[in-house]
Amino acid sequence: MSHKTSFIKSLSDALRGIRVLIAAEPHARFHASVAIVVCIAGCIFHITSIEWMLIVFAIALVIAAEAFNTAIEHLSDVVQPERDERIRTIKDIAAGAVLMCTLAAITIGLLVFIPYIF
Repeated sequence: MSHKTSFIKSLSDALRGIRVLIAAEPHARFHASVAIVVCIAGCIFHITSIEWMLIVFAIALVIAAEAFNTAIEHLSDVVQPERDERIRTIKDIAAGAVLMCTLAAITIGLLVFIPYIF
């Protein structure tokens, strides 16, 4: 397989993963919806390039964290379908990571948009 074919296959697989994440996970759809609203607000307020970088980073951070969390949950369910406190702890830690990223993104959003609103 050539490097070009390998790259296209990898890209195709990654895009499939994003589609599955958005289609199957309500939290991912919520985060994507908020991201769209935030991007619209960025256009309305004409935020600076640096502010766009912060917003894009925050959006990517949250959605990537949600993707990792979802992958960990799915893998955990395959490895241990029965209730297991160790798996619960693993899932809770992954969910906590999403929460930390979300709180950081909210903070970035507030720091960027509050000056424009007030």
